[in-house]
Amino acid sequence: MSRTTTVDGAPASDTDKQSISQPNQFIKRGTPQFMRVTLALFSAGLATFALLYCVQPILPVLSQEFGLTPANSSISLSISTAMLAIGLLFTGPLSDAIGRKPVMVTALLLASICTLLSTMMTSWHGILIMRALIGLSLSGVAAVGMTYLSEEIHPSFVAFSMGLYISGNSIGGMSGRLISGVFTDFFNWRIALAAIGYFALASALMFWKILPESRHFRPTSLRPKSLFINFRLHWRDRGLPLLFAEGFLLMGSFVTLFNYIGYRLMLSPWHVSQAVVGLLSLAYLTGTWSSPKAGTMTTRYGRGPVMLFSTGVMLFGLLMTLFSSLWLICRNVTLLSRILRSPLSCQQLDRPPCKTR
Repeated sequence: MSRTTTVDGAPASDTDKQSISQPNQFIKRGTPQFMRVTLALFSAGLATFALLYCVQPILPVLSQEFGLTPANSSISLSISTAMLAIGLLFTGPLSDAIGRKPVMVTALLLASICTLLSTMMTSWHGILIMRALIGLSLSGVAAVGMTYLSEEIHPSFVAFSMGLYISGNSIGGMSGRLISGVFTDFFNWRIALAAIGYFALASALMFWKILPESRHFRPTSLRPKSLFINFRLHWRDRGLPLLFAEGFLLMGSFVTLFNYIGYRLMLSPWHVSQAVVGLLSLAYLTGTWSSPKAGTMTTRYGRGPVMLFSTGVMLFGLLMTLFSSLWLICRNVTLLSRILRSPLSCQQLDRPPCKTR
């Protein structure tokens, strides 16, 4: 019996052929396609978070140039993250309808172009509009990247590929801060953001070129009613809103520290340079070590004790930054970067799924 016939001898339909070959279509580790996928998603994650957080170390410079208070200057970061959060609600369903790759490629291209346009803006409101569009665009990568991996990568290697993708996110957040801080010190903030924008644009073009087309994607129609029903179901689960609030408070306090620590260190008695403020982003590397440790501790001691302990250590480290010793401030910023991963990791373990209809 040939591959193109069924058991009763009738010709196999296209659907039958797909079902026969589909198990062999998953991308496995060690193949050229796996290298292409991981490289593409790693670069996409790196570019995404570099674009998102590149303004953080240069907030004092923006305050000085546009005559802004620290709170007003930080809106350039807040509006991006807020629009990204809002966009996540819609870009996922959009990718279900039109495809994973088109949404991610378009998102990266738009975010890169908006970043380049922001360097040409002469008004603060123009910059805020561009930053809002950047956050909204980047939601198309953040919402779809893991979905693509779970659909296309062989189940045995999904965790490994997602780990590489997440590492790209972490390195991107660090490199965006580092490049913008150092380049602003040696050139100016417009050149710094332009460099990141061109890097992201190159990443978007490479992503479009090397990422394989989806082979397991099945389009579904857009149903706004179902979207809002599922959204409401998440809030009906009594535990999930508490986890949402915890993530909001933990990340909010952490990002706020990095928003304003530069203002303090550039004043008397430290007078550190803009490049040194950018170098503080290297503290993010400690999270790479602490994330697996947090998972091991949670398995051994339980989520509650680990969460309470790590949150207490974060509060202690935050209070220690109030002292005047530069070494003590930098040491505790690093401590906060390392410990933050523990309570966030606890959120992701042993959580029962939300009930659906």
